[in-house]
Amino acid sequence: MNVGIIGCGAIANIIVSHVIGDNNINISHFFDNDVERAENLAEIAGGVAVLNFEDMLSDVDLILECASPDSVKEYATIALENGIDMIIMSIGAMMDKDFYSLALKIAEENGAHIHLPSGAVVGLDGLKAVANFNLDEVRLVTRKSPKSLGKLIDNEEVLFEGKASEAVKEFPLNINVAATISLACNRDIDVKIIVDPKVDRNVHELTVKGDFGEFKTTTMNYPCAANPKTSMLAALSAIKLLKSFNETITVGM
Repeated sequence: MNVGIIGCGAIANIIVSHVIGDNNINISHFFDNDVERAENLAEIAGGVAVLNFEDMLSDVDLILECASPDSVKEYATIALENGIDMIIMSIGAMMDKDFYSLALKIAEENGAHIHLPSGAVVGLDGLKAVANFNLDEVRLVTRKSPKSLGKLIDNEEVLFEGKASEAVKEFPLNINVAATISLACNRDIDVKIIVDPKVDRNVHELTVKGDFGEFKTTTMNYPCAANPKTSMLAALSAIKLLKSFNETITVGM
């Protein structure tokens, strides 16, 4: 499987470093608005940096987006129109209902698939299992350090409280988790974002209640050293997804 990457920052570097040497996955093409970043990562992987996104389309089976919600909207439909599968890391883009419907339509018409990794949160298998059975509450409380949110504060502060669809607009690079959970259960979940100088991890507390019962999960992620806005677990989930395409037996959803 030949893979192309959009966005050659922290997440892409982690993914490449863990996939090099896998005989079934060849990350071969790299695209970034910062050409030097693309060239550097291509050299590490033994691949090719392209100046134009379209230049990789004839040579890849799947494209992994590691850039931004804007990049998803700019490039995903082009890939899907060419029948190329997509892994989307900037899942907040899929909270735009019009774009979601357009991407789905194009993918179906061209035999392509869109994969959304679990990202920086645990518990999605359970949530998907109960999603259609009268959920009363799906709530996410996220705590992040001031550094990860670009804030200079000394006291805990609630930055946001509302629906996931609004959270991803206000924090497009920080709260993909809210979008992932919403899409997993097909509802606009309740979200609270807290900046807390006492924490050094990205903490996501998920509460789900319904006819099935109740479960709560707490994910305490170390941020990427190269980009504190991103959790290491987000990159690891994409690595696992890539490798799962070649597994004969899979566990979980």
